[in-house]
Amino acid sequence: MKKAVVIGGGITGLSAMYYLQKLNLQENLDLELVLIEREAQLGGKIRTVTDDEFVMEVGADSIVARHASVMPLIEDLGIADRVVYNGTGISYLYANNVLHAIPKDTVFGIPMDKEALFRSTLVSEEGKQAAMKDFDSTNENFTRDSSIGEFLEAFLGRELVENQIAPVLSGVYSGSLHELTLASTLPYLVDYKNKYGSIIKGFEANKEYFQGAANKKFISFDGGMRVLIDEMEKQLEHARILKGVGTKSVQRDGEQYLVELENGAVIEADYVILATPHQVAQRLLGIAELDTEFDQFLNSSLISVYLGYDVPDEQLPKDGTGFIVSQESDLHCNACTWTSRKWRHTSKNHNLLVRLFYKSSHPSYRMLNNLSEKELVKVAREDVRKSLGIEEAPIAVEVTGWKNLMPNYHMAHKTAISALELKMEELVPNVKLAGSSYFGVGIGACIQNGSDLAKIIANQLVDVE
Repeated sequence: MKKAVVIGGGITGLSAMYYLQKLNLQENLDLELVLIEREAQLGGKIRTVTDDEFVMEVGADSIVARHASVMPLIEDLGIADRVVYNGTGISYLYANNVLHAIPKDTVFGIPMDKEALFRSTLVSEEGKQAAMKDFDSTNENFTRDSSIGEFLEAFLGRELVENQIAPVLSGVYSGSLHELTLASTLPYLVDYKNKYGSIIKGFEANKEYFQGAANKKFISFDGGMRVLIDEMEKQLEHARILKGVGTKSVQRDGEQYLVELENGAVIEADYVILATPHQVAQRLLGIAELDTEFDQFLNSSLISVYLGYDVPDEQLPKDGTGFIVSQESDLHCNACTWTSRKWRHTSKNHNLLVRLFYKSSHPSYRMLNNLSEKELVKVAREDVRKSLGIEEAPIAVEVTGWKNLMPNYHMAHKTAISALELKMEELVPNVKLAGSSYFGVGIGACIQNGSDLAKIIANQLVDVE
């Protein structure tokens, strides 16, 4: 009997184990399955905290609904009846100490037509005219491997990019636009420019798709994101799950691998999936020849602060769901989600619940990182007071730090992965890397990654037989 060990019980590791179990039963693979997780609970960066009034997601708060991997898993798990969709509304940008509505017909701040461009209160008349050159210019140099920042500035002008697009895109992808590729963010922008002669025309031609996607774009569950994690764990009936146990090392032993745990136990494995942050995988393998590639991967940090109030969320600006902060601002946060407005299930009595994000990309982060939880709450309350005018003391608080755990893709990311996988195939065949450090930061991408790895292992077993 062969044995597959998955190290890491986040959504990628759980998906790999879930699909391995499914294929094991369907194909009679005779495969022993083991999942190892350092923490006492599964889920990784998916973690739900509740009290008598509020449901708070201290990690990922939702899943992009349209990803091909998402609904098949939810339906297979039998929890489709527990799915809830996001409320829709206006997104704001906090700039010059004022909330500006991001024009309705935009995608990540990029206008979908001329009307959306000229409605913006964030861009001067001169900046709008500069963006109009998108309609007359041609793309001769940019590919999907180019910097998205350079691409957008070349055709839409610096002001529109800096004032309206960069705050939104940088908030989503946690990095400078000049260090992110089109391939790792919005690859279809190159296709639009090449096909339609204009980025804006490309969006206009596909406006119906984007407007449809805006409604019910994200999903969660009536009991929070932990519903997904709990159900996956519940259904892993044919796998051995070790929680609260750290892994010390993974060493090759002939054709097998020895997985040494921090409690001294050793598990022999034929296949190992490292569904951990890249720095953990690097430490577990401890192979100097891989360090050059591993050292190229970058992470950023994030502090999340929830504030729940005993006031109705009707105090928020009408039809809004949150705001992003421009680079020059009197606020310390990067963004603020009006959680109770966006997700009705998060407050039993429809009271106000907001979530503020403090990222390591912000100039204030170094100062914030040294503050106590009490001091961080004070900073968050002041940000809420300045932006929303709310003076009341919160009745619920939840502060969570994610230090060096937010993958930050850059221009050399794809090349580093390819080189690393080639070396690993030679040095540690049947050890697979998995997760958001490498193959996409969204939950949908992580589910797909886990599923793909399960198929690879199953196919190898079938071929051997």
